[in-house]
Amino acid sequence: MKNYLKYLAVLSLGIVSCEPEFEQSVKDGDFYNMGSADFSNYVALGNSLTAGFADNALYIESQTYSYPNIVAQQFSFAGGGEFTQPLMADNLGGMIIAENIQLQTRLVLSVDENGNPAPKPLAGEPTTRMTDVLEGPFNNMGVPGALSFHLLAPNYGNPTGVLQGTANPYFVRFASSPEATILEDAMAQNPTFFSLWIGNNDVLGFATSGGVNPAAITPVPKFQGAYSAIVSGMLSTGAKGILINIPDVASTAFFTTVPVNPVPLDAQTAAALNANFAAYNEQILPGLVQAGAITAAEADLRKIQFSASESNYLTIHDQALTDISGILQGPPFNLDPQTAMLLGQLRQTKDDDLIVLTASSFIGTTVNGNPMLINGVSVPLSDQYVLTTAEQELIATATTAYNDIILGLAETNGLAFLDANAMLDELASTGISYDAGIMTSEFATGGAFSLDGIHLTPRGYAYVANQIILEINQTYGSKVPTVNIGNYRTIAVSNNVE
Repeated sequence: MKNYLKYLAVLSLGIVSCEPEFEQSVKDGDFYNMGSADFSNYVALGNSLTAGFADNALYIESQTYSYPNIVAQQFSFAGGGEFTQPLMADNLGGMIIAENIQLQTRLVLSVDENGNPAPKPLAGEPTTRMTDVLEGPFNNMGVPGALSFHLLAPNYGNPTGVLQGTANPYFVRFASSPEATILEDAMAQNPTFFSLWIGNNDVLGFATSGGVNPAAITPVPKFQGAYSAIVSGMLSTGAKGILINIPDVASTAFFTTVPVNPVPLDAQTAAALNANFAAYNEQILPGLVQAGAITAAEADLRKIQFSASESNYLTIHDQALTDISGILQGPPFNLDPQTAMLLGQLRQTKDDDLIVLTASSFIGTTVNGNPMLINGVSVPLSDQYVLTTAEQELIATATTAYNDIILGLAETNGLAFLDANAMLDELASTGISYDAGIMTSEFATGGAFSLDGIHLTPRGYAYVANQIILEINQTYGSKVPTVNIGNYRTIAVSNNVE
């Protein structure tokens, strides 16, 4: 059987090769000013978004286009000082953690010999080594992978804890000591101004894994304690700043690219599949309802039906359903254990489910080369590939609670505040207009999201930088110029891939 995934046509990439223009037309030093803020020593705290992570990696170019670096360049018009970053060793991305252990190189868009575009890792060996510790301090304190409470964690930069998961290889490279915390290193610089964008990862890990483990969501009281301590620590240095809230991770390209119904079937194949599921639909499910094992409503939800069309819904494993695998192995069904397990929590996708981007290369593949066992069709996708509505609600509830905390602290302390949640929602729903066109959340073609579907392109980061500057100007009465986001590139194309 053929691969059933409908490949995404990548058109109108909007790739811009020119260098960004930081400087505005007005150069009079008396025109720009700090207002009531002081930009002379700006420190940015956060995770991968702050570091400039893009295309599933951190690399020199992506760090150059990080939103804090763009903001700092614009601060320089109004008295801002030097802004340093813990740069990677190359533009390849990836990192050597230990012998035979390294992080993946960055993704680029590659077109194969048949003209099919797809993200592929850039070929080559990383030259960045975790153990090559840089001498700081650094103004960009963004640490990819960090959760809110990690900014307070001692030994988060200790190389001995990386393989055990208690330390972070990116922070190892620039921590002032193995025992130091991210917050301590930020405060030690006596910043005059700071930005804080942290908390995305407190729900993101749960989301990108398909909602497998609800415990991966940071409890709200833990988040509140950590976030409050970070803000208090930065304010204790006398700094002013801006807090940025958490976008709805489900609105990113990672969750909105792969449709719930990407399976094209001809009449013969659809009929064969329906015949395979006939006993399940017509005998097993009604029998389970009669036995009281499931309700009639759940039986209807679990029915599997295909048609001769281009848009058949995927089959998935939904752990929220009643697990009937044990019942199916006994009388009266007497199915073999493997079949019973496949049918135990089976249904087809609904329009409000979300399929993760990584499923795109898995849907339509076969199990052990068996042409009758097609992942996402005759074999359900495992829960790691699907974010159900119930799982989306868990994410939304946590995100709302986190954002209430962030807004409250901004208002209480007179800090600037950027509603990134609303910003990403606008990007996903209507797109965002700028001088050169419109930027949307569409994967590869929209201009905002890099090829990992979560992190931004240089153009996306430039837009975030502009919104930060506008909020700062409004809160502190400063006059800091914005940038022309059309001068920043979107995704990169290369056939030098693995």
